[in-house]
Amino acid sequence: MSDRPHTAGIAYVRHDMLSEQPAPSTSRGIVAWLRESLFSSIPYTLLTLLCLYILYVIIPPMVEFLFTDAVWTGADRAACATQAQGGMQPDGWFGACWAYVGAYTNQFVYGRYPDAEQWRVNVVAVMFFGGLVPLLIPAAPFKRENIVFMAIVFPVATLILLTGGHFAVGGLYVPLLIAAVLVLAVVFAFAKLSESDPMPGLRSAGLLFVALAVLLFILGFDFGLRPVGTSRWGGLLVTMVIALTGIVASLPIGIALALGRRSAMPIVRFASIVFIEFWRGVPLITVLFMSSVMLPLFLPEGVSFDKLLRALIGVALFSSAYMAEVVRGGIQALPKGQYEGAMALGLNWTQMMRKIILPQALKLVIPGIVNSFIALFKDTTLVLIIGLFDFLGQIQSSYSDPAWSSPVQSLTGYFFAAFIYFIFCFSMSRYSQFMERKLDTGHKR
Repeated sequence: MSDRPHTAGIAYVRHDMLSEQPAPSTSRGIVAWLRESLFSSIPYTLLTLLCLYILYVIIPPMVEFLFTDAVWTGADRAACATQAQGGMQPDGWFGACWAYVGAYTNQFVYGRYPDAEQWRVNVVAVMFFGGLVPLLIPAAPFKRENIVFMAIVFPVATLILLTGGHFAVGGLYVPLLIAAVLVLAVVFAFAKLSESDPMPGLRSAGLLFVALAVLLFILGFDFGLRPVGTSRWGGLLVTMVIALTGIVASLPIGIALALGRRSAMPIVRFASIVFIEFWRGVPLITVLFMSSVMLPLFLPEGVSFDKLLRALIGVALFSSAYMAEVVRGGIQALPKGQYEGAMALGLNWTQMMRKIILPQALKLVIPGIVNSFIALFKDTTLVLIIGLFDFLGQIQSSYSDPAWSSPVQSLTGYFFAAFIYFIFCFSMSRYSQFMERKLDTGHKR
Protein backbone atom coordinates (compact mmCIF):
# COMPACT_ATOMS: atom_id res chain seq x y z
CA MET A 1 0.00 0.00 0.00
CA SER A 2 1.33 3.41 -0.92
CA ASP A 3 1.91 5.88 1.83
CA ARG A 4 1.71 8.80 -0.55
CA PRO A 5 -0.19 11.65 1.11
CA HIS A 6 -3.67 12.57 -0.12
CA THR A 7 -3.65 15.40 -2.68
CA ALA A 8 -6.19 18.12 -2.01
CA GLY A 9 -8.67 18.82 -4.80
CA ILE A 10 -8.54 15.35 -6.37
CA ALA A 11 -10.96 13.47 -4.05
CA TYR A 12 -12.90 14.31 -0.91
CA VAL A 13 -15.75 13.12 1.25
CA ARG A 14 -18.49 15.64 2.13
CA HIS A 15 -19.37 15.75 5.78
CA ASP A 16 -22.14 18.42 5.61
CA MET A 17 -25.18 18.40 3.28
CA LEU A 18 -25.74 21.39 1.04
CA SER A 19 -28.81 23.50 1.69
CA GLU A 20 -31.82 23.10 -0.65
CA GLN A 21 -31.29 25.02 -3.90
CA PRO A 22 -34.05 26.62 -6.02
CA ALA A 23 -35.00 24.98 -9.31
CA PRO A 24 -33.52 26.46 -12.50
CA SER A 25 -35.42 29.50 -13.73
CA THR A 26 -36.20 27.76 -17.02
CA SER A 27 -38.11 24.94 -15.24
CA ARG A 28 -40.48 27.00 -13.09
CA GLY A 29 -42.88 29.93 -13.37
CA ILE A 30 -44.38 31.44 -16.47
CA VAL A 31 -41.32 30.69 -18.60
CA ALA A 32 -41.56 26.96 -17.90
CA TRP A 33 -45.32 26.97 -18.57
CA LEU A 34 -44.82 28.71 -21.90
CA ARG A 35 -42.11 26.26 -22.94
CA GLU A 36 -44.10 23.18 -21.95
CA SER A 37 -47.57 24.24 -23.06
CA LEU A 38 -47.15 26.60 -26.01
CA PHE A 39 -43.66 26.30 -27.46
CA SER A 40 -42.61 22.72 -26.68
CA SER A 41 -42.04 21.86 -30.36
CA ILE A 42 -42.05 23.47 -33.79
CA PRO A 43 -45.66 22.37 -34.64
CA TYR A 44 -46.87 23.61 -31.24
CA THR A 45 -45.09 26.91 -31.77
CA LEU A 46 -46.69 27.38 -35.20
CA LEU A 47 -50.16 26.59 -33.82
CA THR A 48 -49.62 28.99 -30.92
CA LEU A 49 -48.61 31.80 -33.26
CA LEU A 50 -51.59 31.08 -35.53
CA CYS A 51 -54.01 31.20 -32.57
CA LEU A 52 -52.48 34.45 -31.32
CA TYR A 53 -52.91 35.99 -34.76
CA ILE A 54 -56.57 34.91 -34.92
CA LEU A 55 -57.22 36.38 -31.46
CA TYR A 56 -55.48 39.60 -32.54
CA VAL A 57 -57.77 39.83 -35.57
CA ILE A 58 -61.02 39.06 -33.68
CA ILE A 59 -60.77 40.45 -30.15
CA PRO A 60 -59.80 44.14 -30.66
CA PRO A 61 -62.65 44.90 -33.14
CA MET A 62 -65.11 43.03 -30.91
CA VAL A 63 -64.03 45.01 -27.84
CA GLU A 64 -64.40 48.24 -29.79
CA PHE A 65 -67.88 47.30 -30.99
CA LEU A 66 -69.18 46.00 -27.65
CA PHE A 67 -67.61 48.47 -25.25
CA THR A 68 -65.44 51.28 -26.62
CA ASP A 69 -67.78 52.57 -29.33
CA ALA A 70 -71.03 51.32 -27.78
CA VAL A 71 -74.00 53.52 -26.94
CA TRP A 72 -75.25 52.93 -23.41
CA THR A 73 -78.06 55.47 -23.08
CA GLY A 74 -80.68 56.81 -25.42
CA ALA A 75 -84.41 57.25 -25.97
CA ASP A 76 -84.83 55.90 -29.51
CA ARG A 77 -83.00 54.85 -32.67
CA ALA A 78 -81.42 58.28 -33.07
CA ALA A 79 -78.93 57.40 -30.34
CA CYS A 80 -77.70 54.39 -32.35
CA ALA A 81 -77.74 55.75 -35.89
CA THR A 82 -75.24 57.89 -37.77
CA GLN A 83 -76.00 61.40 -38.94
CA ALA A 84 -76.42 60.13 -42.50
CA GLN A 85 -79.07 57.76 -41.20
CA GLY A 86 -80.87 60.49 -39.29
CA GLY A 87 -79.20 59.86 -35.94
CA MET A 88 -76.70 61.56 -33.64
CA GLN A 89 -73.56 59.45 -34.23
CA PRO A 90 -70.82 60.61 -36.61
CA ASP A 91 -70.61 59.04 -40.06
CA GLY A 92 -68.51 55.89 -40.09
CA TRP A 93 -69.40 55.04 -36.46
CA PHE A 94 -70.20 51.38 -35.74
CA GLY A 95 -70.87 50.25 -32.16
CA ALA A 96 -73.33 48.23 -30.10
CA CYS A 97 -76.66 49.79 -29.13
CA TRP A 98 -77.02 48.77 -25.49
CA ALA A 99 -79.63 51.47 -25.00
CA TYR A 100 -81.96 49.35 -27.16
CA VAL A 101 -81.29 46.30 -24.96
CA GLY A 102 -82.03 48.34 -21.84
CA ALA A 103 -85.32 49.55 -23.29
CA TYR A 104 -86.40 45.99 -24.16
CA THR A 105 -85.07 44.18 -21.07
CA ASN A 106 -88.54 43.80 -19.59
CA GLN A 107 -89.88 42.20 -22.76
CA PHE A 108 -86.82 39.96 -23.12
CA VAL A 109 -87.38 38.57 -19.62
CA TYR A 110 -91.17 38.46 -19.23
CA GLY A 111 -92.53 38.58 -22.78
CA ARG A 112 -96.08 39.97 -22.72
CA TYR A 113 -96.68 38.96 -19.10
CA PRO A 114 -98.75 41.77 -17.48
CA ASP A 115 -96.59 44.37 -15.76
CA ALA A 116 -98.75 44.37 -12.63
CA GLU A 117 -98.31 40.59 -12.27
CA GLN A 118 -94.58 40.32 -12.93
CA TRP A 119 -93.94 40.08 -9.21
CA ARG A 120 -95.19 36.50 -9.47
CA VAL A 121 -92.42 35.65 -11.93
CA ASN A 122 -89.91 37.30 -9.63
CA VAL A 123 -91.14 35.24 -6.68
CA VAL A 124 -90.76 32.07 -8.73
CA ALA A 125 -87.21 33.06 -9.67
CA VAL A 126 -86.30 33.72 -6.04
CA MET A 127 -87.78 30.38 -4.99
CA PHE A 128 -85.92 28.57 -7.75
CA PHE A 129 -82.46 29.98 -7.12
CA GLY A 130 -83.04 30.00 -3.36
CA GLY A 131 -83.74 26.27 -3.46
CA LEU A 132 -81.26 25.34 -6.19
CA VAL A 133 -78.11 26.91 -4.73
CA PRO A 134 -78.23 25.02 -1.39
CA LEU A 135 -79.11 21.87 -3.30
CA LEU A 136 -75.98 22.17 -5.45
CA ILE A 137 -73.66 22.84 -2.50
CA PRO A 138 -72.58 19.42 -1.13
CA ALA A 139 -71.94 20.69 2.40
CA ALA A 140 -75.25 22.55 2.75
CA PRO A 141 -77.54 21.14 5.49
CA PHE A 142 -81.18 19.96 5.23
CA LYS A 143 -80.65 18.21 1.89
CA ARG A 144 -83.74 16.01 2.22
CA GLU A 145 -86.00 18.94 3.04
CA ASN A 146 -84.51 20.90 0.16
CA ILE A 147 -85.16 18.04 -2.26
CA VAL A 148 -88.77 17.80 -1.10
CA PHE A 149 -89.18 21.55 -1.60
CA MET A 150 -87.71 21.53 -5.12
CA ALA A 151 -89.49 18.32 -6.20
CA ILE A 152 -92.96 18.96 -4.76
CA VAL A 153 -93.54 22.43 -3.32
CA PHE A 154 -91.74 24.47 -5.96
CA PRO A 155 -93.45 22.97 -9.07
CA VAL A 156 -96.92 23.33 -7.55
CA ALA A 157 -96.25 26.88 -6.34
CA THR A 158 -94.79 27.80 -9.73
CA LEU A 159 -97.82 26.46 -11.58
CA ILE A 160 -100.21 28.38 -9.36
CA LEU A 161 -98.21 31.63 -9.38
CA LEU A 162 -97.55 31.78 -13.12
CA THR A 163 -101.01 30.75 -14.28
CA GLY A 164 -103.13 32.08 -11.42
CA GLY A 165 -104.37 28.65 -10.28
CA HIS A 166 -108.04 27.68 -9.89
CA PHE A 167 -108.01 24.96 -12.54
CA ALA A 168 -111.08 23.00 -13.58
CA VAL A 169 -109.79 19.64 -12.39
CA GLY A 170 -113.04 17.66 -12.34
CA GLY A 171 -112.20 15.99 -15.64
CA LEU A 172 -108.94 14.67 -14.24
CA TYR A 173 -110.53 12.18 -11.87
CA VAL A 174 -111.38 9.64 -14.59
CA PRO A 175 -107.80 9.62 -16.02
CA LEU A 176 -106.54 9.38 -12.44
CA LEU A 177 -108.71 6.30 -11.81
CA ILE A 178 -107.47 4.70 -15.02
CA ALA A 179 -103.87 5.46 -14.06
CA ALA A 180 -104.47 3.91 -10.62
CA VAL A 181 -105.71 0.68 -12.17
CA LEU A 182 -102.74 0.55 -14.56
CA VAL A 183 -100.23 1.17 -11.80
CA LEU A 184 -101.76 -1.53 -9.61
CA ALA A 185 -101.70 -3.97 -12.53
CA VAL A 186 -98.02 -3.22 -13.19
CA VAL A 187 -97.19 -3.66 -9.50
CA PHE A 188 -98.87 -7.06 -9.34
CA ALA A 189 -97.33 -8.21 -12.65
CA PHE A 190 -93.85 -7.16 -11.58
CA ALA A 191 -94.28 -8.79 -8.17
CA LYS A 192 -95.41 -12.03 -9.79
CA LEU A 193 -92.49 -12.10 -12.23
CA SER A 194 -89.93 -11.26 -9.56
CA GLU A 195 -91.61 -13.43 -6.88
CA SER A 196 -91.53 -10.58 -4.40
CA ASP A 197 -94.02 -9.06 -2.00
CA PRO A 198 -96.35 -6.60 -3.79
CA MET A 199 -97.28 -4.78 -0.59
CA PRO A 200 -94.41 -2.21 -0.67
CA GLY A 201 -95.44 -1.28 -4.18
CA LEU A 202 -99.07 -1.03 -3.17
CA ARG A 203 -98.21 1.21 -0.24
CA SER A 204 -96.17 3.45 -2.55
CA ALA A 205 -99.02 3.55 -5.05
CA GLY A 206 -101.44 4.46 -2.27
CA LEU A 207 -99.26 7.30 -1.10
CA LEU A 208 -98.92 8.47 -4.71
CA PHE A 209 -102.66 8.69 -5.20
CA VAL A 210 -103.18 10.44 -1.88
CA ALA A 211 -100.61 13.01 -3.01
CA LEU A 212 -102.40 13.38 -6.35
CA ALA A 213 -105.72 13.92 -4.57
CA VAL A 214 -104.15 16.67 -2.45
CA LEU A 215 -102.63 18.18 -5.60
CA LEU A 216 -106.00 18.22 -7.33
CA PHE A 217 -107.57 19.94 -4.34
CA ILE A 218 -104.85 22.62 -4.32
CA LEU A 219 -105.12 23.20 -8.06
CA GLY A 220 -108.88 23.58 -7.81
CA PHE A 221 -108.66 26.16 -5.01
CA ASP A 222 -109.16 29.83 -5.87
CA PHE A 223 -106.18 31.84 -4.59
CA GLY A 224 -107.51 35.15 -5.91
CA LEU A 225 -104.75 35.57 -8.47
CA ARG A 226 -105.43 37.07 -11.87
CA PRO A 227 -105.32 34.32 -14.54
CA VAL A 228 -102.50 34.74 -17.07
CA GLY A 229 -102.66 32.47 -20.10
CA THR A 230 -99.51 30.89 -21.47
CA SER A 231 -100.09 32.76 -24.73
CA ARG A 232 -98.86 35.87 -22.90
CA TRP A 233 -95.72 34.21 -21.58
CA GLY A 234 -92.47 34.84 -23.39
CA GLY A 235 -88.82 35.72 -23.18
CA LEU A 236 -86.49 34.17 -20.67
CA LEU A 237 -89.54 32.97 -18.70
CA VAL A 238 -90.56 30.54 -21.46
CA THR A 239 -86.97 29.47 -22.05
CA MET A 240 -86.49 28.58 -18.39
CA VAL A 241 -89.87 26.82 -18.09
CA ILE A 242 -89.22 24.61 -21.13
CA ALA A 243 -85.59 23.90 -20.26
CA LEU A 244 -86.24 23.11 -16.59
CA THR A 245 -89.23 20.90 -17.39
CA GLY A 246 -87.24 18.99 -19.99
CA ILE A 247 -84.21 18.61 -17.71
CA VAL A 248 -86.21 17.50 -14.67
CA ALA A 249 -88.38 15.07 -16.63
CA SER A 250 -85.73 13.62 -18.93
CA LEU A 251 -83.40 12.27 -16.23
CA PRO A 252 -85.82 9.94 -14.36
CA ILE A 253 -87.61 8.90 -17.55
CA GLY A 254 -84.26 8.32 -19.25
CA ILE A 255 -83.05 6.16 -16.36
CA ALA A 256 -86.27 4.11 -16.50
CA LEU A 257 -85.91 3.66 -20.27
CA ALA A 258 -82.25 2.66 -19.94
CA LEU A 259 -83.14 0.03 -17.34
CA GLY A 260 -86.05 -1.12 -19.47
CA ARG A 261 -83.82 -1.56 -22.51
CA ARG A 262 -81.58 -3.86 -20.46
CA SER A 263 -84.49 -5.68 -18.83
CA ALA A 264 -84.82 -9.46 -19.00
CA MET A 265 -88.56 -9.10 -19.74
CA PRO A 266 -88.98 -9.10 -23.56
CA ILE A 267 -92.08 -6.89 -23.61
CA VAL A 268 -90.48 -4.20 -21.44
CA ARG A 269 -87.24 -4.33 -23.43
CA PHE A 270 -89.06 -4.16 -26.79
CA ALA A 271 -91.24 -1.23 -25.69
CA SER A 272 -88.20 0.69 -24.41
CA ILE A 273 -86.28 0.09 -27.63
CA VAL A 274 -89.19 1.20 -29.79
CA PHE A 275 -89.70 4.37 -27.73
CA ILE A 276 -86.00 5.31 -27.74
CA GLU A 277 -85.38 4.64 -31.42
CA PHE A 278 -88.57 6.41 -32.49
CA TRP A 279 -87.81 9.65 -30.66
CA ARG A 280 -84.11 9.57 -31.58
CA GLY A 281 -85.02 9.13 -35.24
CA VAL A 282 -87.19 12.27 -35.40
CA PRO A 283 -85.84 15.86 -35.30
CA LEU A 284 -87.00 18.03 -32.42
CA ILE A 285 -88.40 20.60 -34.82
CA THR A 286 -90.66 17.89 -36.27
CA VAL A 287 -91.79 16.87 -32.79
CA LEU A 288 -92.74 20.45 -31.97
CA PHE A 289 -94.55 20.87 -35.27
CA MET A 290 -96.51 17.65 -34.78
CA SER A 291 -97.44 18.54 -31.20
CA SER A 292 -98.68 21.97 -32.25
CA VAL A 293 -100.33 21.33 -35.61
CA MET A 294 -101.06 17.62 -36.04
CA LEU A 295 -101.93 16.49 -32.50
CA PRO A 296 -105.13 18.60 -32.22
CA LEU A 297 -106.42 16.88 -35.36
CA PHE A 298 -106.41 13.51 -33.60
CA LEU A 299 -108.15 14.71 -30.43
CA PRO A 300 -111.92 14.39 -29.89
CA GLU A 301 -114.02 17.39 -30.73
CA GLY A 302 -113.97 20.00 -27.98
CA VAL A 303 -110.78 18.63 -26.39
CA SER A 304 -107.69 20.81 -26.56
CA PHE A 305 -104.37 21.12 -24.83
CA ASP A 306 -102.43 24.25 -24.12
CA LYS A 307 -99.77 24.93 -26.75
CA LEU A 308 -97.01 25.34 -24.17
CA LEU A 309 -98.07 22.10 -22.45
CA ARG A 310 -97.83 20.27 -25.77
CA ALA A 311 -94.33 21.67 -26.31
CA LEU A 312 -93.29 20.67 -22.79
CA ILE A 313 -94.45 17.09 -23.32
CA GLY A 314 -92.73 16.85 -26.70
CA VAL A 315 -89.44 18.25 -25.39
CA ALA A 316 -89.52 15.98 -22.33
CA LEU A 317 -90.13 12.82 -24.36
CA PHE A 318 -87.55 13.77 -26.98
CA SER A 319 -84.82 14.52 -24.46
CA SER A 320 -85.66 11.39 -22.43
CA ALA A 321 -84.75 9.16 -25.37
CA TYR A 322 -81.28 10.71 -25.64
CA MET A 323 -80.83 10.63 -21.87
CA ALA A 324 -81.70 6.93 -21.86
CA GLU A 325 -78.80 6.14 -24.20
CA VAL A 326 -76.40 8.20 -22.11
CA VAL A 327 -77.38 6.35 -18.94
CA ARG A 328 -77.31 2.98 -20.72
CA GLY A 329 -73.74 3.67 -21.77
CA GLY A 330 -72.77 4.21 -18.13
CA ILE A 331 -74.54 1.01 -17.03
CA GLN A 332 -72.83 -1.06 -19.71
CA ALA A 333 -69.45 0.39 -18.78
CA LEU A 334 -69.55 -1.27 -15.36
CA PRO A 335 -67.77 -4.63 -15.14
CA LYS A 336 -69.75 -7.81 -14.58
CA GLY A 337 -68.15 -8.21 -11.18
CA GLN A 338 -70.26 -5.36 -9.81
CA TYR A 339 -73.43 -7.31 -10.57
CA GLU A 340 -72.00 -10.55 -9.23
CA GLY A 341 -70.83 -8.85 -6.02
CA ALA A 342 -74.27 -7.30 -5.49
CA MET A 343 -76.01 -10.64 -5.99
CA ALA A 344 -73.49 -12.32 -3.68
CA LEU A 345 -74.57 -9.89 -0.96
CA GLY A 346 -78.15 -11.08 -1.36
CA LEU A 347 -79.48 -7.86 -2.90
CA ASN A 348 -82.53 -8.06 -5.12
CA TRP A 349 -82.74 -6.29 -8.48
CA THR A 350 -84.12 -3.04 -7.08
CA GLN A 351 -81.55 -2.84 -4.30
CA MET A 352 -78.74 -3.72 -6.67
CA MET A 353 -79.66 -0.96 -9.11
CA ARG A 354 -80.36 1.66 -6.44
CA LYS A 355 -77.33 1.04 -4.24
CA ILE A 356 -74.64 -0.44 -6.51
CA ILE A 357 -75.15 0.01 -10.25
CA LEU A 358 -76.87 3.36 -10.81
CA PRO A 359 -74.66 5.44 -8.45
CA GLN A 360 -71.54 4.26 -10.29
CA ALA A 361 -73.11 4.49 -13.76
CA LEU A 362 -74.42 8.02 -13.25
CA LYS A 363 -71.03 9.14 -11.94
CA LEU A 364 -69.37 7.83 -15.10
CA VAL A 365 -71.73 9.68 -17.45
CA ILE A 366 -71.87 13.08 -15.74
CA PRO A 367 -70.30 14.78 -18.82
CA GLY A 368 -72.85 13.16 -21.12
CA ILE A 369 -75.78 14.07 -18.87
CA VAL A 370 -74.72 17.71 -18.60
CA ASN A 371 -74.03 17.79 -22.34
CA SER A 372 -77.64 16.70 -22.93
CA PHE A 373 -78.87 19.38 -20.53
CA ILE A 374 -76.88 22.08 -22.33
CA ALA A 375 -78.12 20.93 -25.73
CA LEU A 376 -81.70 20.93 -24.44
CA PHE A 377 -81.33 24.44 -23.05
CA LYS A 378 -80.16 25.73 -26.42
CA ASP A 379 -82.76 23.76 -28.37
CA THR A 380 -85.53 25.68 -26.63
CA THR A 381 -85.09 28.31 -29.35
CA LEU A 382 -86.90 25.95 -31.75
CA VAL A 383 -90.25 26.59 -30.06
CA LEU A 384 -90.49 29.78 -32.13
CA ILE A 385 -91.69 27.62 -35.02
CA ILE A 386 -94.95 26.87 -33.15
CA GLY A 387 -95.54 30.47 -32.08
CA LEU A 388 -93.95 30.45 -28.62
CA PHE A 389 -91.70 33.47 -28.20
CA ASP A 390 -88.83 32.36 -26.03
CA PHE A 391 -85.83 34.53 -25.18
CA LEU A 392 -84.36 34.51 -28.68
CA GLY A 393 -87.81 34.79 -30.23
CA GLN A 394 -88.53 37.96 -28.24
CA ILE A 395 -85.24 39.45 -29.40
CA GLN A 396 -86.09 38.71 -33.02
CA SER A 397 -89.61 40.10 -32.66
CA SER A 398 -88.21 43.37 -31.32
CA TYR A 399 -86.50 44.02 -34.66
CA SER A 400 -89.86 45.02 -36.14
CA ASP A 401 -90.09 48.05 -33.85
CA PRO A 402 -89.26 51.14 -35.95
CA ALA A 403 -88.52 53.15 -32.81
CA TRP A 404 -85.20 51.28 -32.39
CA SER A 405 -84.50 50.25 -35.97
CA SER A 406 -80.82 50.77 -36.76
CA PRO A 407 -78.03 48.91 -38.61
CA VAL A 408 -76.57 47.65 -35.30
CA GLN A 409 -79.83 46.59 -33.67
CA SER A 410 -79.85 42.95 -34.79
CA LEU A 411 -76.13 42.45 -34.16
CA THR A 412 -76.46 43.87 -30.66
CA GLY A 413 -79.45 41.66 -29.92
CA TYR A 414 -77.66 38.52 -31.05
CA PHE A 415 -74.58 39.39 -29.00
CA PHE A 416 -76.82 39.87 -25.97
CA ALA A 417 -78.54 36.51 -26.59
CA ALA A 418 -75.19 34.78 -27.00
CA PHE A 419 -73.98 36.25 -23.71
CA ILE A 420 -77.06 35.06 -21.78
CA TYR A 421 -76.93 31.56 -23.25
CA PHE A 422 -73.20 31.39 -22.55
CA ILE A 423 -73.73 32.30 -18.89
CA PHE A 424 -76.24 29.48 -18.35
CA CYS A 425 -74.40 26.84 -20.39
CA PHE A 426 -70.97 27.71 -18.97
CA SER A 427 -72.36 27.56 -15.43
CA MET A 428 -73.74 24.06 -16.03
CA SER A 429 -70.44 22.97 -17.56
CA ARG A 430 -68.33 24.27 -14.67
CA TYR A 431 -70.59 22.68 -12.08
CA SER A 432 -70.38 19.33 -13.85
CA GLN A 433 -66.58 19.55 -13.79
CA PHE A 434 -66.73 20.35 -10.08
CA MET A 435 -68.88 17.27 -9.45
CA GLU A 436 -66.54 15.12 -11.56
CA ARG A 437 -63.56 16.17 -9.46
CA LYS A 438 -65.47 15.64 -6.23
CA LEU A 439 -66.70 12.17 -7.21
CA ASP A 440 -63.46 11.06 -8.85
CA THR A 441 -62.21 9.03 -5.89
CA GLY A 442 -61.30 5.81 -7.67
CA HIS A 443 -57.55 6.49 -7.82
CA LYS A 444 -57.10 8.49 -4.62
CA ARG A 445 -54.95 6.98 -1.85
